[in-house]
Amino acid sequence: MSDPFARFKRPSWRSLVRRSRRSVAGQVFVLQLALVALLVVCAVIALVMQSDRDTSMEAKRRSIAVAQTFAHSPGVLQALRTPDPTKVLQPLTEAGRRSAGVDFIVVMDTKGIRYTHPMPSKIGKRFVGTIGPSLDGKVYTESVHGPLGHEVQATVPIDDTHGHVVALVSAGLKVKNVTSEMDRQLPLILAAGAVALVVASGVTILVGRWLRRQTRSLAPDEMTRMYEHHDTVLHSVREGVLIVGEDGRLLLANDEARRLLELPPEAEGRQVRELSGLDADMVELLDSGRTATDEVHFAGGRLLAVNQRPTERPGCPQGTVMTLRDSTELQAVSGRAEVTRERLELLYDAGLGIGTTLDVVRTADELARVAVPRFADFVTVDLADAVLHGEEPAPTSTDLRRVAVGGIRDDHPLYEKGRLIDFVPSTPQARGYGGRSELVADLSTADGWFAQDPQRTRQILDFGIHSLIAAPIRARGVVLGIANFWRSKREPFDAEELSLAEELVARAAVSIDNARRYTREHALAVTLQRSLLPRAMPEQSALDVAYRYLPAQSGVSGDWFDVIPLPGSRVALAVGDVVGHGLHAAATMGRLRTAVHNFATLDLPPDELLGHLDDLVGRIDQDEAGAEPAAEIVGATCLYAIYDPVTRRCVMARAGHLAPALVRPDGTADFLDLPAGPPLGLGGMPFQTAEAEIPEGSRLVLYTDGLVEDRRRDLDEGMELLRRALAGHPGRSPEDSCRAVLEELLPERPKDDVALLVAETRALPADRVADWDVPREPAAVSGMRLAVSERLEQWGLAELGFGMELVLSELITNAIRYGSDPVHVRLIYDRTLICEVADGSSTSPHLRYAATTDEGGRGLFLVSQLAERWGTRYTPQGKVIWAELALPDLTEALSLDALSLDVPDM
Repeated sequence: MSDPFARFKRPSWRSLVRRSRRSVAGQVFVLQLALVALLVVCAVIALVMQSDRDTSMEAKRRSIAVAQTFAHSPGVLQALRTPDPTKVLQPLTEAGRRSAGVDFIVVMDTKGIRYTHPMPSKIGKRFVGTIGPSLDGKVYTESVHGPLGHEVQATVPIDDTHGHVVALVSAGLKVKNVTSEMDRQLPLILAAGAVALVVASGVTILVGRWLRRQTRSLAPDEMTRMYEHHDTVLHSVREGVLIVGEDGRLLLANDEARRLLELPPEAEGRQVRELSGLDADMVELLDSGRTATDEVHFAGGRLLAVNQRPTERPGCPQGTVMTLRDSTELQAVSGRAEVTRERLELLYDAGLGIGTTLDVVRTADELARVAVPRFADFVTVDLADAVLHGEEPAPTSTDLRRVAVGGIRDDHPLYEKGRLIDFVPSTPQARGYGGRSELVADLSTADGWFAQDPQRTRQILDFGIHSLIAAPIRARGVVLGIANFWRSKREPFDAEELSLAEELVARAAVSIDNARRYTREHALAVTLQRSLLPRAMPEQSALDVAYRYLPAQSGVSGDWFDVIPLPGSRVALAVGDVVGHGLHAAATMGRLRTAVHNFATLDLPPDELLGHLDDLVGRIDQDEAGAEPAAEIVGATCLYAIYDPVTRRCVMARAGHLAPALVRPDGTADFLDLPAGPPLGLGGMPFQTAEAEIPEGSRLVLYTDGLVEDRRRDLDEGMELLRRALAGHPGRSPEDSCRAVLEELLPERPKDDVALLVAETRALPADRVADWDVPREPAAVSGMRLAVSERLEQWGLAELGFGMELVLSELITNAIRYGSDPVHVRLIYDRTLICEVADGSSTSPHLRYAATTDEGGRGLFLVSQLAERWGTRYTPQGKVIWAELALPDLTEALSLDALSLDVPDM
């Protein structure tokens, strides 16, 4: 009986050798055995080299890890800041070195001077190694010959809290310790190699015998079955595969490729260009044979990611291999993510670009600019009229004013900017004004919208606008207006975009409401300030006056000016500035202007008037400091000038204010030399006056510092610009001078208030003034009455003779009786007839009611009844008592009873 396992019995080595000489299988066995031995030897060598490399790398990694750990350890930065870092760091580094298994840890400063070292004698000396890369913030490893011998070390930086390198740490091992570690692994590697050689040899023998058996017993049907299995696996892959020959013929297309490209069953073997179902770009790519990586192509409604490579491996036919991957769903997800990103960017840009100013109209324009063309093709913003004036709109009003229009084209048929629109209740805008956004995806079907304006709505549709979102602009529960988003070139709005529009408008609504509230408060403050300033120039003959007042864009301030007629045809000019902004400065300005009027009524000279103002400001500071400890100290400046058209002389004084400019009739301009004086409120320093003769036709220019001061230039430069703007224009009117100065000096949006006053001087003709020196004798009164009557006849005012004689008689009699020399009479014919009696006494008469038994006291009463005004002013030489009588066209209002009063003998 034969043994069935006899063929599997192990043959002897001698028989194998003999067989290897006679058969190919034996020779293949010897070749395989040699190859296995060679592979094992190479593997041992590779393991040795790998072990050496791994040991070195482990040493570097351990050095880097130890150095980085110590560099980031708590307390290291604090230790480096101590006067003696070595005292703190040396114990730490030695403990860390022993616990981490490294040979050294060295801490050094940025110049390489050691703070620590295993050998204390090396502390304070320069570190052996490269520190430049570490000073740049990098980790640097190297092999050096240091104090411990040949060393492998890593150097890392120590950063402070600001990211600056303040010190370095180096850790490492000695190379001999690294080498000894590798030497300990070498016997194990060699033993493993020997075992592997034995095992591999045995396996080679078994595999060889198995291959011989399998090769001899393998049938053709078994080979076919193996191919079928391979073919099944190939066509089960969810990625299309195409192989195209060098001649452009399709050699292979798996099932996934046929599905994705919708190829016909007989596609294989045909030219690629003959396949009519393929996209032209796909045909071009397959026929070109070029390399493609993740290119996107459309085919059959799908989005395909295509890769193509040439088959250039030796022994393979020339051609290309293409793989196809369906990325339609991935692209849809990416598209939605891109849309979301664009919307977030739009909202972010809206937060930055809307509300840059506190201006309602400009904020609405910013909303339109942000939304076009990224969200809508056209944007219109309609606000209630009350919003533009800073007020809250009525909740039921549908009268809206279009304040902003923006779009991709300017020839659109939408309502123009500035138009007042009354939306009918059926329109989306009217419904949106009720507080709820309206989406109209197709305007052609919106019957309620057509009711607004059928002709214009038809033009809008013909223009191509087809979709609308009307979103209410609501803030703090109040609807301020409507923002309308229109589309013509893209898809209609949808529900998601309605939410985006609401979010966009909500961000703009806050800014518009803030601008509205600022507009209201600013308007109130400006109204208050303007109410405290002159509303019209008073009638007078001495000056031709033009003025400008411009409030600051950021709020009201305390700049002011005034023109005050004085007795004797004189005119007072005043310009002042209260430091600060806001209602407090405006209110203080009103108090100072009122005080100037009151002091001017007393006919005080400029220096005395400023002295009284200085006391007033000081009292204001004391009162406010007592009532509110945190109140600011009031600071103010003022310039006060009095011009006399009879003498053409101007007396001026200033308290910390800028000097006035004088433009002479020939066009030359300069600044008057006027003592500065301290600002109002400081107290203790007297003010000085300056007097100048002003030629007729000259222009006095008074201004505040907001005209010449600016952050972009210093004060001297601003003064020079003002002088140049005034000079070189003889005969220019005050109004033109104001306009030219503002255009030359002011920016578009001034930061401070500006007050400008330009007064062109006039002179009273000599024939309108009469002067007499009067001796202090009672008999001189009758002579003066006769001289005045003659002069009034020359002026054509004879009908005023009786009244003027009575007034003059009383005034001269008082001067002779109670005054002192010299007595002087001046008669001025201006808008009124002015009589002035001057004497050397400082005593002033007072009006009183005379009793029945009194012999005197009725003279001034008579003067007050006949004259429109009368009063007293003091001069350095004494006083002047003056009286003004209305000209003939106004004398009808005089009381006849006054003329019938008994007049005592003079």
